[in-house]
Parts: sequence; C-alpha cells; structure tokens
Amino acid sequence: MADLGATARAGTGAREVAARTGEAAAAWLDALDPAQRATASGPTPTAQEETDAERRRWFYTPTDHGGLTMHQQRPAQQRAAMRLVASGLSTPAYVTVSTTMGLENVLDHAEGFVARFDRERGRDPGMFYLRVFGDPTGSGPWGWRFGGHHVSLNNLVVDGALVACTPCFLGADPARSALLGGAELRPLARVEDLARELVRSLRPELAARATLLPRAPSDIVAGNRTRVSEGDRVIPLAGIWRGRFADDDEQQRLQAASDAIDEASGLDGADHEAVAITAAPKGLPAAELDAGQRELLRALLGTYLDRVPAEVSPLARYDDDHALDQVHVAWAGPTAAGEPHYYRLQGPRLLVEWDNTQRGANHAHSVWRDPTTDFGIDVLGAHLARDHEGRVTGPT
Repeated sequence: MADLGATARAGTGAREVAARTGEAAAAWLDALDPAQRATASGPTPTAQEETDAERRRWFYTPTDHGGLTMHQQRPAQQRAAMRLVASGLSTPAYVTVSTTMGLENVLDHAEGFVARFDRERGRDPGMFYLRVFGDPTGSGPWGWRFGGHHVSLNNLVVDGALVACTPCFLGADPARSALLGGAELRPLARVEDLARELVRSLRPELAARATLLPRAPSDIVAGNRTRVSEGDRVIPLAGIWRGRFADDDEQQRLQAASDAIDEASGLDGADHEAVAITAAPKGLPAAELDAGQRELLRALLGTYLDRVPAEVSPLARYDDDHALDQVHVAWAGPTAAGEPHYYRLQGPRLLVEWDNTQRGANHAHSVWRDPTTDFGIDVLGAHLARDHEGRVTGPT
C-alpha cells in the first residue's frame, strides 16, 4: 500500500481532509453536554502503548466499541456525529456504512426480534460508538474512531494532516437481502464479485497457486488484533469482544455459537497453518496476471482503498505496474457463487482480507489494513522523536 503518512505530509489533500474532519469533530463535541463529552472523549494519541491502548482497540462484533452511542445522543447531535463520519469517507463508503447500520433492523427481523448480548436489543442500529481522541482544534495529534457491528473506522491526524485511516472494516449481515420486484440488496457486492471473477479467470495452474485451501477459514485471519504479526491465525468469535458478559448464560451462548462456527469450517491445524498470516505474501503475484486480470485487481483494490476521500486514497499507487506486481492474490474455498469463501490481497504496506462463510455464506467481512502503520503508530513515533530532538514539527 502507499505510505499514507508520507503522502499526507507531502500533499495538500490530506490537510484538507484533516481540516474537514477537525471542524466536524469540534462541532460534534461542542454539541454535547459535559457528561456526554466525557464519554465521547479519549486521551491524546501517543506513541506509548500504555497511554494509547484504548485508541488502538477495535472490534467488528456487536460489542462495546467504546465511546458515545447514537442512542445516547439527541437527533441534532446524531446529525453532527454522522457529519464527522462522512467527512472521513468517500460518498460510496458513507452510503455503505449507513446501509450496514440499517441492516441491524433486517438482522433483528431474521433472528425473530429476540434480546441478545446481555442488553435489551442485541441487533441495534443505535449501538454505534463514536469517540474523539485528543483535541481536534489544537496543534497536537488527534484522532477519531467510529464503530459498531460490522463497521470500524480509525483515523489519525498528525501535524495537521490525515496520516492513517486503517484498520478500515466493513461487513454485511445479511450479505444479500431480498428487495421488492425480485431485486437484491448486496452492500458489498463488488467487493465479493470482482475477486471471484479474477480467481475464476486464472489458468488452472495459476489458480492452483492462488488457492490456499479448498475450504475457507471461518473469519478474517488477522482478526481485530492491533498489530498484524507473522503466524497470526483466526481468532474464534468469542475472542472478538470487549470482555465477558455479566450474564453467564449469555456468555455460554456466545461460546457455543463460536464453537459451532469453528467446527463448521472443518479446518485442522495444518489448514490453519496454510492460511496463517506471513510476512512473505502467500498466493499468486500480480506480475503473473494478464492485462485484463490486472485491471480486475486494480478495480478490486478500489473497493477497499477508495473507502476514504479521493484526496487521500492510495489507489493511484497501483497505476505503477511495479507496485501492482508486488500484490499477491490468495483464495480459500470454492469459487462458485453462494459457497463459503475467503480471499486475501497482500503486498508492501497492504493487507486486505475478505470472508463470507457464516449463515450459509450470507455474512460478509472485509478489512483494509496497513500492517506497518495501522493506527498511525509509526507516524506518532516519528513525531515524538522530532519533539524530543527539539525540532519544529510539521510536514516534510
């Protein structure tokens, strides 16, 4: 992936995005009462893990993501919150996030409107959390996080420029829903279909090299870890929550669901090793794709990298053939539509993962990460080092 931090510090686009988000963040905070603001605010981002740990926590399950929920806000405050969310997304991504939030109502209906997760309403479009870390009107680093079931957005501003916007997670449950007139709602349709089209277009010998396993893992492999590391394996569902439920019965139900998902995947230890994260990318390098396949790969990358505003999207980096050559494509599971499957795109500063395996392959997860600078940790370290050396901070 492009070095978003360097790109941001060198260009005006990331400053413009940072200014827009800063204005929106300040307006939202100003609209809150003191108690709300206390919940909505977090400490200034730092390079120190002990003081920055909460900002680096992220989830995509319907757990407590940390911050002020939409439920805890009046309508005008909700509008200001969504303005902040929109300021850090492209319009298509904002529409997708809004649709994903609304899918909680669809999922509630599909599950029979039952209480879940130790709260009055388990599937709840109001349980999306927003928190601002630091002061968006000051000169120091600041960031914001928005998350709930199947949404996690993480942004960091340093020296007046947006320097990090990963991890960036979008999911959909259901991944496909019936609409009137025989139409279908699929918020992540192109994210799924372009990858399938690409893999199915490969010659048999290339497809075999791209395929990690004939079965798919039950989830994205890097999970919700703060850092991606060599050997990372799938985290069971029960591990992707903020702590345990107070109700032991509810905790046991979650554990049972987690165990059932793992069992259904059918993966053994060797299988998990085959799909484990490695520093050296697995799969087929784009250097071996033909011209049409390379364009499919660029379009697929766009479904991830164009989630952010055009001014800061690193997609243009892959107009360079050498940069694209280093991206590897890996697949697990059948390639027939409607079957459980997984794919990964990996290269320098890039890790993309997708899975659609649960609920009969009608429950999708997609994530874009930069393993080097997720959460802007490296940029914060450089910023702190410059401060300690007594030099003037600012763009380079």
